[in-house]
Amino acid sequence: MSTEDKLTIPQSELVQRWQSELQQHLHGGDQAEVRADEANPDGLLVQIRSAGRQNLEFDFSVRYVDSREIEIGLSDVERDGQAVDERSDVLQELIVDYRRHLHECAQTLQPYTHA
Repeated sequence: MSTEDKLTIPQSELVQRWQSELQQHLHGGDQAEVRADEANPDGLLVQIRSAGRQNLEFDFSVRYVDSREIEIGLSDVERDGQAVDERSDVLQELIVDYRRHLHECAQTLQPYTHA
């Protein structure tokens, strides 16, 4: 990664922009909470609570590889506070959908993140 393409936006501002923008990319009723990843100055921790009666929570880590590209990791899926096996087809579809929303959010924020 060249130094010209390094993320330069302060993490606190990145969190605020993601928190405000991500909700626009989710389905109605889904809720997101964005926090700073204390272990990584170019990272965010995103929790998405899916709408409906399933009480599902998805925990993602988002790390900026450079000022435009993100890397997404899934750290946990819970139902009613209990970890669940995310390999079911239904959960895999939701995970793919949420990953797409995270990428869309990053693209929308490129005017702020791209040096």
